[in-house]
Amino acid sequence: MNFWDSSAIVPLLVEESTTAVLIERYREDPVLLAWWGAEIECASALARLERTGGISPGAVTEALKRLRDLRSTWQEVQPVDAVKETAVRLLRVHNLRAADSLQLAAAIVASENRPSSLDFVCLDDRLTLAAQREGFNTITPQPGTAGR
Repeated sequence: MNFWDSSAIVPLLVEESTTAVLIERYREDPVLLAWWGAEIECASALARLERTGGISPGAVTEALKRLRDLRSTWQEVQPVDAVKETAVRLLRVHNLRAADSLQLAAAIVASENRPSSLDFVCLDDRLTLAAQREGFNTITPQPGTAGR
C-alpha cells in the first residue's frame, strides 16, 4: 500500500511529465491511501491550471470526474485528534506548510507510527524531505522513467 500526496495524484488526472510513471506505479499497487483533504487540494491544483491557461475548462471538467471516480476507491485518513496533534509537532520539526503537515501526519497515523511500513508517493521536494526524515520510503517518480 502507498500513501499518495496530492502532488502525485494530480498527474493521474491530467497529462503531466510524470503521468506515465505514476500511472504505472498506481497499476502496480492500486490501493491508494490519501488524507481527507486530498480531493480538495487536487481540485485546487486543477483550478489553478485552468486559471493559468495550462488546461482547458473541458479538461478540468473531465479531470474532476476522474478525481471523483478515484476518490471513491481510495482509502482516506480522517482528521482525527492523532493526525492533528502529529501535524502540530511536524510544523515545529520540519519546514512544512499546514496542509503538508496534515498530509504527512495522516501518513504517520496510517502507518501506525511505523513510517518504514508504508511507501510515500510525492512530487513535492519539501514534503518528500520531511517524509524521509520521518522514516518513510519515499517514491518520487522522475519524468520519463516509466517501464525502467
